[in-house]
Amino acid sequence: MSDAAEDFKGYREPTLSLMKRCGVTVWSKVVAQTTRGRFEGLVLPRSETADALHLVIKLESGYNVGLRHDTITKLEKTGYRKALYQVPEQEFPRDDSKPNVVLFGTGGTIASRLDYRTGAVIPAFTPGELYGSVPELADVCNLETEKLFGVFSENMGREEYLILAERIGAAIAEGYDGVVVGHGTDTMHHTAAALSFMVQDPPVPIVLVGSQRSSDRPSSDAARNLIAAARAAAHGEIAEVMVCMLGVTSHAYDLLHRGTRVRKMHSSYRSTFRTLGDVPLALVDDEGMRTIHTSWKPRRSDRRVTVRAAFDERATIVYYYPNMRADIVDAMVEKGYRGIVIAGTGLGHVNRTVYPALERARDAGVQVYMTLQTLWGFVQMYVYETGREILELGVVPLANMLPEVAFIKLSWALGLHPDEPEKVRELMTTTIAGEMTDGEPHDGYLLFQGGVPEIEDLLGRTLS
Repeated sequence: MSDAAEDFKGYREPTLSLMKRCGVTVWSKVVAQTTRGRFEGLVLPRSETADALHLVIKLESGYNVGLRHDTITKLEKTGYRKALYQVPEQEFPRDDSKPNVVLFGTGGTIASRLDYRTGAVIPAFTPGELYGSVPELADVCNLETEKLFGVFSENMGREEYLILAERIGAAIAEGYDGVVVGHGTDTMHHTAAALSFMVQDPPVPIVLVGSQRSSDRPSSDAARNLIAAARAAAHGEIAEVMVCMLGVTSHAYDLLHRGTRVRKMHSSYRSTFRTLGDVPLALVDDEGMRTIHTSWKPRRSDRRVTVRAAFDERATIVYYYPNMRADIVDAMVEKGYRGIVIAGTGLGHVNRTVYPALERARDAGVQVYMTLQTLWGFVQMYVYETGREILELGVVPLANMLPEVAFIKLSWALGLHPDEPEKVRELMTTTIAGEMTDGEPHDGYLLFQGGVPEIEDLLGRTLS
């Protein structure tokens, strides 16, 4: 047996001694008897950043398990199979009878693989490789792919927003019937908001899609979401910026959420995205697409679209908290920020300690807007004395606009009109892409709380 580094990639003492003693290397198929039971699978490379105490095995189920070296009573090699965590890129087959869709790749879990050097999921698949892993896409449309970036969604920012908006506008002009954007889920709602303001009144659907589970996991939602997004882009009648993700933890259907009313609400659930203060636009399943919302912009046959790509990085967002001091706001003004979004408590409140800083911000020409950290509901600053006092300091309420959407919109508005505060305020208080609504529907606020009788009864009837 070779002692080459590749044979024991990432493993160190004392697990290394166990592997050598049993004649086991990376990519060995093994049966491990442990104090916790029997495990059978493939030995994987070990992350450089992980501890030296565990042997990592990929089980037949597709999941990985770490076995602590001193719990392994017997380790037997039964074969060898080097795994290749890469899907070959394939040319997408063309059918002139199908709609033409372009997929822009930006990175994220929907286009990723596992990096065994660090143990992390990294952007790795080119968009063309997505067809290699999801051939069903060919049944939906003619798909052309273009990789714009290969970044985690937390690294999306001004430069990426501007490039993406301009490229989408060009794709619409080129005649595509729909646009799909592959994106990491963590900040997908930020990008959806940015595109909603930068690409206005598109004639075709613009669908952002991601996955909560990487493609090498059996529970991955990547394929399901991609197929649903392609179907919405190719055949859907809603011509807006939307987010397409699983609507339930099963793979029964995906939901289309308006780009300015959606938020990621759970760190790991596959059905993590929710429409807040409203209902989703539509449901997409194997049968097609069914609209839910009663108001949406329809697909058009023309190629007209207004692209207003701008973004000023001198905007910020502050979540108010009890005992917040004035120097927080003062520091932002001193650092040159031109706009601040506050996520206030209740109906839109902060404590009186912050008042002098808000006044100084106003006098310095810094625009301050109020949203709600409750996420549901409307800013109502005339109800209580504190709200009226804050209004007198020049803080502008933004109805039921979500805090992150308000931040993105303010960055966009300041980018368009850096030296025209009145035009910025006019944009901020005018609804452009559904970011503010006249009211919330009766079913726009639903929280399932386990343990209460109504929900326990519902779950019991659903699961029985």
